[in-house]
Amino acid sequence: MMKIKVCGLNPNRDVQLCIDLKVNLLGFVFYEKSPRNVNISDINILSEYDKKKSAFVAVTINPSDDFIKKNIIGNFDYIQLHGSETKDRVAEIKKTGLKVIKAIKVKEEKDIGLYREFDSADIILFDTPGMEKSLEFPKNLITKLPVGTKYALAGSISEDNVENINKLGVNFFDLSSSLEGQLGYKDHHKIKSFINKINELKN
Repeated sequence: MMKIKVCGLNPNRDVQLCIDLKVNLLGFVFYEKSPRNVNISDINILSEYDKKKSAFVAVTINPSDDFIKKNIIGNFDYIQLHGSETKDRVAEIKKTGLKVIKAIKVKEEKDIGLYREFDSADIILFDTPGMEKSLEFPKNLITKLPVGTKYALAGSISEDNVENINKLGVNFFDLSSSLEGQLGYKDHHKIKSFINKINELKN
């Protein structure tokens, strides 16, 4: 079953479209240096949407217990960890009841094996070395993973290459910048077009 996560969404502009298109996971960035950063005050807007069809993900870097308690629990289904969180920290956050996506920055083949350290995570996200960089790694490294590994793939995935990436056995795609018309602003036509492409691949 193919799954899609669209990351870097604006709570005011993009959410209902993605829900209507049945995007599986909707990602909201909490990182002040990002052009996609969500203001804490906008979290309340998310309560207005129906979460039955799509799960909400808070994308963070080394979040504190206080931040998680005040802003994430009760508002999001998943927390995505993009920092230097350890195996023990991931397990600790899991105890809050949140599902955890742990991002692993892939620079070379040995980085793929780091997924073994985070067995308590619900999903491993293999991503580019920098959270806000449009770099990419050789996606055929994914073929080194054991069958059954729960992972998603991010980094320069687009409508143009998703079919070839899917042929490598990837079924969970995480997109952000490739669905933008300008930095930090999602292009709704690009989102619709990508979803149409995924639906074609499913048939």
